[in-house]
Amino acid sequence: MDKVSVMLPGVVNRRSTALACALVGLALAFPHGALATPRAAEFGPQMRLAEPSGGYVGQLKVTPDHGPVGTPIAVTGEGFPASQEFDLVWGTVTGSWKVSTAEYFGREYRPAAYRIATVKSDASGRIAAKFAAPDDFGFMHDIMVQQGARLLTKNAFSIDMTVKVLADDVPVGAPVPIEVQGIGWRELEGSWVMLYDNRFNGWISTVTTSGTARFTVPAAGRPGRHVIEVVHSDFTFPYRNMQQSPAPDRPQFKVGFTISEGPAVLPAPPPQQAQAHVRRLPPQGELVATPEFSGVGQPVTVRGAGFTPGKSVALNWTTVTGNRVSGDGAVSSVASRMLSGSGDRAASTGGWEERSRVVAEATADAAGNVEFHFKAPDDLGGSHGLWADADVTRKTGTFWIAPTALPLDVSRGPVETTFRIHLKGVGWSETANIYTVVYDNGHSGYACGFNSQGDVEIVMQATGEPGWHYIDLYPAIYKGKETRPVNYRLPQLTADQDHPGEDLPIFRFAFEVTPSGLRASRSE
Repeated sequence: MDKVSVMLPGVVNRRSTALACALVGLALAFPHGALATPRAAEFGPQMRLAEPSGGYVGQLKVTPDHGPVGTPIAVTGEGFPASQEFDLVWGTVTGSWKVSTAEYFGREYRPAAYRIATVKSDASGRIAAKFAAPDDFGFMHDIMVQQGARLLTKNAFSIDMTVKVLADDVPVGAPVPIEVQGIGWRELEGSWVMLYDNRFNGWISTVTTSGTARFTVPAAGRPGRHVIEVVHSDFTFPYRNMQQSPAPDRPQFKVGFTISEGPAVLPAPPPQQAQAHVRRLPPQGELVATPEFSGVGQPVTVRGAGFTPGKSVALNWTTVTGNRVSGDGAVSSVASRMLSGSGDRAASTGGWEERSRVVAEATADAAGNVEFHFKAPDDLGGSHGLWADADVTRKTGTFWIAPTALPLDVSRGPVETTFRIHLKGVGWSETANIYTVVYDNGHSGYACGFNSQGDVEIVMQATGEPGWHYIDLYPAIYKGKETRPVNYRLPQLTADQDHPGEDLPIFRFAFEVTPSGLRASRSE
């Protein structure tokens, strides 16, 4: 059986600390074992938030008034009209990212409510119900009694944060599954970061996953005990003396796990890390690409209809060139034109330029159909406009380039060995134009792919004791209009579930440091 280390917030002298306990028998897999508690939206139908009319009616008691996800809750009430039905309602929010094609504006939370149960008062006007705290955003939630459009009364329940490491006694390099539940959405409750053996690893987001984060990090380091910490930070980096802050009751978590002796676990080869599915692809248009997306260099077929039979047709590929050093002028309009496949446009005022070029030619058959064949260009990641002229009209479509990784050029060697990480198809928007670098779960910087047209080469130096070392590349938010919290240019540990804008992969590599005197070895 696998051991699961769990951290719950406790209060000592009015300051939050972390209390550890061990649970046995939870499954390692995230998808089902960790999702036994329903989300708030699974309570029942969404309800309209009611308003009080003529004052509040009745009194509601919630026992207990706080606890982690899954806590059994008993609700009792008195002073309600006798022998009538009421809706017991859970108040929450739904989260979303505010992005355009190329720009990041922040996050947004809209009030929402779901019916827990329909309750009927007895002859004395009493009600009662029991349910479990849902898998939802953390901290304070209203529990309301409504009748039609009228709010009779309400009380509250606070979901406590928990941090769990769902594995122990794992070999070097094994994915360590981590679950954080009860992350909040309000200021000072929604921005949490992780440290691994006192090294800043990255930040944890749950904007679209309703307060729950599930992710993995490699078991990096020597065999023995290792410590994961989760702390709050609104301003980029971990707040290390929370107990002396203006809001000292924010919980802090620390939980240990063991790296055991044994053969190292290595990440899958880079080609196997390529995305098999991309969420949120743009509409295809009249020119239909098969597949809808791919990495650079992969074969693509584009089909269209409505062309003049027997006429040669050129398929044009649209992209943008530029950088953010030259300026950000007209970025949204350039992006929208590029995706429409409307052809070349003059350079924008800030150094951005939209360009088109022919990538394939074909002759329309007797029915006016064309079929183009080409390889995905070595270009920026994300959506690209396709267009072809058909007499007086223009047919348009889109194709999506997904980021891909090449194998390390050198995979083993002594300390100070230089090796390179090479990515293709890195994007250009504020949410796609950088990847952040993490070495042995310590943040090491970022690399940008816009100026190099999606091609990223990161030069690294091998460091650490002899053995395997792990390099992870996480998507991040480069910049934006949001001023708080500040999560820019940081590894987003939950990017595969909750990244704003584009659906982007996380890439993982391993390098073996050898004893001094042994020569470096190129990757096979």
